[in-house]
Amino acid sequence: MYDITATIVLYCNSKVLLSKAINSFLNTHLSVNLYLVDNSPSDELKCMCTSENIEYFFMNSNNGFGAGHNFIMRQPEKMGKYHLVLNPDVSFAPGTLEKLYDYMENNPDVGNVMPKIIYPNGDLQYLCKLLPTPMDWIGRMFIPFKSIKKRINDKFEMRFADYESEMNVPYLSGCFMFLRKSVIEEVGVFDEGIFMYGEDTDLNRRIYQKYRTMYYPKVTITHAFEKGSHKSLRLFWIHVKAAIYYLNKWGWFFDKERRGINKKTKLAYTSLK
Repeated sequence: MYDITATIVLYCNSKVLLSKAINSFLNTHLSVNLYLVDNSPSDELKCMCTSENIEYFFMNSNNGFGAGHNFIMRQPEKMGKYHLVLNPDVSFAPGTLEKLYDYMENNPDVGNVMPKIIYPNGDLQYLCKLLPTPMDWIGRMFIPFKSIKKRINDKFEMRFADYESEMNVPYLSGCFMFLRKSVIEEVGVFDEGIFMYGEDTDLNRRIYQKYRTMYYPKVTITHAFEKGSHKSLRLFWIHVKAAIYYLNKWGWFFDKERRGINKKTKLAYTSLK
């Protein structure tokens, strides 16, 4: 069994950014294997298979982000002891995987760990979040007032917390999910009812119900993040539909578990600075 495997789901990606992600993952002394699952219209990105530790799968259709990752995660024999859900626009320094591997080895009650994530210019990305309410996900998309949006985002993105401290977070970003294989086998894979945006919320919530899902800022990665749903009408509606699906599944205004988890999280991590 590999120490770590990873999937990168592709769709007409930048070869420059993808190359950085691939090289970051393969640059380790651990036993690793990388799966490129390509949802693109053509197999042009097959040329990125530059190592014997890369396997390429051309899907000839785009069934969504979660479905792409599930193609591997539904095959336990392909996964390592730990499996990384990795975005094609993420990069990190040598030693990163080793530190996360050691962290998981020393914390068997952790099902998912996410490092500190920064933009290429060094600014922090606020990717630790509370479980979303209808206002967090849908309301703020349509509210025209920046001050109200900022107030919603500050709470939802846990800006009240100290991002230099470890935290058990109910919603961690899907751009980098360092998962324990045994936990995925127990709680399941991504819900394919969500095409994109929100599948990470749903999976992390299911893991959080039984394990800790940790933000670990002693390790830092870079994410060349662009909010595509803010620039494309098609992606915007995919985002809206994902939010509706998630809220239909877990509850709109009457979600007792969400209220309890969010209250506990705010009490535990509100910074005294």
